[in-house]
Parts: sequence; structure tokens; C-alpha cells
Amino acid sequence: MLLSSLRREKLTEYLLLLQFGLFTNGLERFDEAYEQGLIYRIMTTNSIYQSPELLKREWYINVDITKFTATFIDRLNHDASISDLLNPIEKL
Repeated sequence: MLLSSLRREKLTEYLLLLQFGLFTNGLERFDEAYEQGLIYRIMTTNSIYQSPELLKREWYINVDITKFTATFIDRLNHDASISDLLNPIEKL
């Protein structure tokens, strides 16, 4: 596992940021990694379904992108520019 090899580098906390958190191998493996200190938190967007079991996990952080997605779709529907939505410098 990637996290095990990173741990050998003396890193202490791992924050994983994922666009689509599918967790297809089950949540138990992530529970184990959390209990072993291999991960600190995992953040994914709500762009796909998130089970109630996932949302209850202490190690999980939900990143709500519904407002961004709605704004993006609205601008596309009105032939408006989306440039500022895609520019990360503007957000900082």
C-alpha cells in the first residue's frame, strides 16, 4: 500500500484528497488504515453518491461542490463565461 511506503519516510499525517471516492473495496480497509495511523483524513467531493456509512466515519470529510456545479451549469446554459470558475488564483 502506498501509505505504508510513505510511513517509512517518517511522515506522520496523511490527508488524502480525492475527486471521486468510490471505496469499491469497502470501508473496512480504510477503517484499518485509520486505526493504524496510516491516514489522518480522506476528503472527497459529493459529485457521486456517498453512503450513510461513509458519512459517519471519523476519518471522512465531505466536500460539498453543489453550488459550484450549479453555477457552472447555469453559466453554460446562458452562454456565459466560465473562466473565473476555472481560475484557482481568483479564489485565493
